Amino acid sequence: MSLRAVGTSLVLLLVPVVAGAQEPAKKPPLVIESMAGKDLFLFYCGSCHGSDAKGRGPVASALKSPPADLTTIAMRSGGVFPRARITAFVSKGDAQVAAHGTPDMPVWGPIFTGLDPSDARTKVRIENLVAYVESLQVR
Repeated sequence: MSLRAVGTSLVLLLVPVVAGAQEPAKKPPLVIESMAGKDLFLFYCGSCHGSDAKGRGPVASALKSPPADLTTIAMRSGGVFPRARITAFVSKGDAQVAAHGTPDMPVWGPIFTGLDPSDARTKVRIENLVAYVESLQVR
């Protein structure tokens, strides 16, 4: 058998091994490309607050404090959505929000900054997320 034939046979033997090899499982992304408020909400907030923002997400029952119904923020604030307060709460946390109880909710400002060090994109993400929550308010 020639050297060329041996090389060809070796390649043919390896093809099934390489073809049958499984790729390692891909880890889910930590930061998403989309800057849309709804996409950000579903990706980062929906597991606790639910896709409808009413506090009944798939992991809500595992939390010490139930997640807030985010659709009633304006109603609980005299009929006006407190944009600045909610932005500060999402960005930095707010120890004065007694209804929140323990600090179970992640503070997204530092998390977004850690995932994407662009201050401008962090600000846009938070603004879009808050605007989306505002759009969900019951009237």
